Amino acid sequence: GTYTFANGDKYVGEYMEGTFHGQGTFTNPDGEWYEGGWKNWKKNGQGTFAFVNRDKYVGNWKDDLFHGQGTYTFDYGDKYEGDWKVGIPFGIGTFTYDNGDKYVGEFKNGIFHGQGTYTWYDGRKYVGAYKDGERYGLGKMTFPLGDKYVGNWKNDIFHGQGTYTWHDGRKYVGSY
Repeated sequence: GTYTFANGDKYVGEYMEGTFHGQGTFTNPDGEWYEGGWKNWKKNGQGTFAFVNRDKYVGNWKDDLFHGQGTYTFDYGDKYEGDWKVGIPFGIGTFTYDNGDKYVGEFKNGIFHGQGTYTWYDGRKYVGAYKDGERYGLGKMTFPLGDKYVGNWKNDIFHGQGTYTWHDGRKYVGSY
């Protein structure tokens, strides 16, 4: 069936006992739309949502929230692909930035947290632990010319014991 709201919103799809239930498409006058699964008036299952700002989410839903596997593409080019929990990145995922930077690893509450790899567009690469969005704990950083740091991090900087090796073979082992 089709249901048109007084404000111009429109649903076309399946119903069960008077509620959106099954497959359907919901549109609004601002240009947002959702196409996919519904259960008791809420987005559930697989679906696609296009926002008025041209961001787009394709993936799983639970009770109107991104939940499970999904891909969120931002209008300006950034993209997150991975696990979602109650509407936020949570679990394993990949965040690709429009400038070419890329993070692959664990997320908690929408930020880098746990083990991950961040690769910069200029060739720098960090592999190691994150806490609350910052490098924290044991990690390895390599630089485009071949320099590398292996050791501890705190608040996104070298901190504690570590080894810095320059591309020409010089090496510092000690505290930071």
